[in-house]
Amino acid sequence: MILTCPNCETQYFADDSTIGESGRTVKCAACGNSWFVAPKQQKESARRNPAAAHEIYRERVREQRRRKSRFAALLSWLITAGLFFALGIGAIVFRNEVVKVWPEAAGAYKQLGFEVNPYGLEFEDIQRSRTFNDTIPIVTVAGKAVNISRSSVRTPAVRVELKDERGAIVSTTYGPIQPASLPAGKVGTFQIVVEQAPIESFEIELSFVPRDQVPATADMTSNSRLATDADTDESPE
Repeated sequence: MILTCPNCETQYFADDSTIGESGRTVKCAACGNSWFVAPKQQKESARRNPAAAHEIYRERVREQRRRKSRFAALLSWLITAGLFFALGIGAIVFRNEVVKVWPEAAGAYKQLGFEVNPYGLEFEDIQRSRTFNDTIPIVTVAGKAVNISRSSVRTPAVRVELKDERGAIVSTTYGPIQPASLPAGKVGTFQIVVEQAPIESFEIELSFVPRDQVPATADMTSNSRLATDADTDESPE
């Protein structure tokens, strides 16, 4: 016979012998409701429409499976969304490390409004002076590079660009940062001399550049030596 819970309408198959001739009280496993089952009533119900009752039961089983499937799909979507969110946050927080591995990503970060510092360094205490070696004008640029990252970095080169009053570049010179490897939180120094600095140069712009991108014609060792020699004749710009 088929037992139907009057509270939640969950249906169960039960052997007639378990009910007995006098009937018995049963409990629904789904909702915990208890009710009395009379054998005569159950037999009449089963006789009236046994096929329909069986189909209702199967439909309930199918509905339970659909609910479990929807829940599994929702859980999978939430996990995937959470994973992408975590990756997005990580890509922003560690954007400097990302750009080190994938330099092309720097443009995308800038379009999104995030500053990118793939070198992990910042300029500090920049000093500029203009002197003359006989009649040759010389510009000396000195300063510090502070490691603001969380790990040691291989220091890049420093590019010094002199620009005229219209912003056009009239001279480009490269120099090293000492030491070549800089631990986290430590400070490196540099001093770069621009020989035969054009008279029309009015503005100085500094930037970091990978050492392997320094032109072969740029002699950074000689540049550092000239910087030491120029210290004796330095005068304010």
